[in-house]
Amino acid sequence: MLLTKKTLFISLLLGSISFVSCESKFRDIQKIHDKAPFYPAGIAEKMRGQYIDSGRVKAILVSEKMLDYSTVKYKFTEFPEGINLTFFDNNNNKNTVVADYAIQYTATELIDLRGNVVITTHDNKKLESDQLYYNQRLDWFYTNGKYKASTDKENFTQGVGVDFDGKLNIIKARNSYAESIKKEEN
Repeated sequence: MLLTKKTLFISLLLGSISFVSCESKFRDIQKIHDKAPFYPAGIAEKMRGQYIDSGRVKAILVSEKMLDYSTVKYKFTEFPEGINLTFFDNNNNKNTVVADYAIQYTATELIDLRGNVVITTHDNKKLESDQLYYNQRLDWFYTNGKYKASTDKENFTQGVGVDFDGKLNIIKARNSYAESIKKEEN
């Protein structure tokens, strides 16, 4: 009986040590996994996508490369080589958004546009910035960076910080100034 109790004790002791040892290694593996790089679930090259609603093309997205990270905890889609987005308003007027880089965060519906961001409307209004955010839920653009907005070749506003609705009807500029350049006629 003493041998059996001793054997049982040793077995339990070794089992406990093994369990603690495995638990420690499991935590080490978890730490490595949490720091490990993740890879896209899908890659599209030279992509062209269309959004069609009620038989009408509403938007056309063109990009050299799209990386789909829909399998990670915080899902996102990345366009490392930029985007060229053409979208059409209710009157079928063509408007464009161009950027050197873009990333769309799925849960927040936020799009981060970076590098030579240019929005051009059908009536030649233009907004340029190094970085611009777009909130898809609210249909609202904003930046805390530098921007330049022009209504034509002679009039522009520039400054730091601006936000506006997707139709460019409501514009809230901060730290900006406007300038009009008209040539004097003789």
